[in-house]
Amino acid sequence: MSSERNVTHDARFLTHHALRIKGFAKSETLAEMTALGHAEVESHLADLAAAEWAMFREARALWQLTPAGKAEHPKVLACDVASVDLDALRVHYHGFLELNTAFKELCGDWQLRDGAPNDHSDASYDQKVVARLVDLHGDTAPVVTTMSGILGRLSPYVPRLASTCDAVVAGRTNMFTGVMCGSFHDVWMELHEDLILSQGIDRAKEGSF
Repeated sequence: MSSERNVTHDARFLTHHALRIKGFAKSETLAEMTALGHAEVESHLADLAAAEWAMFREARALWQLTPAGKAEHPKVLACDVASVDLDALRVHYHGFLELNTAFKELCGDWQLRDGAPNDHSDASYDQKVVARLVDLHGDTAPVVTTMSGILGRLSPYVPRLASTCDAVVAGRTNMFTGVMCGSFHDVWMELHEDLILSQGIDRAKEGSF
């Protein structure tokens, strides 16, 4: 098995890292997250499986890291960020946390109205919340773009957030806070987890969810 321990180098780390972020994911989702071709991601997953770092759950058609793959991730992540100016990233991360607070409030307003579940029957109410999402995305995009200049693998989040915001504007209500559907909320949570992992932050101590 020792000859297989090199699977973490180059682009294969991106697949390993994306799977660590998601926990469970289809290969198509990992390709979207990494901006890699689907065939390349499938090859990475095969390598990770051969090294016993990942496994495929046939019943749900989902990939996940094995305990060994999870244990190896901090090591390969440390190599990935070794040349990154994390202090510079942290400056912009504080700005992201402020936006995260606003986003959590926005999600609450989308999901609930007057303390009851929002059934999206009031178009005027929904349009106002969507307009706030557009404004939030407008504030977020330059922050994420700047962070991508420091840590290049963050760059796919820029178009992904933009496309999901556009989907919400187009009337696809599930693309706001839907789960496991590539929604704006899904992408946002992936970005936040990526930033936490990359900086070695303890989420519980930070208190940001």
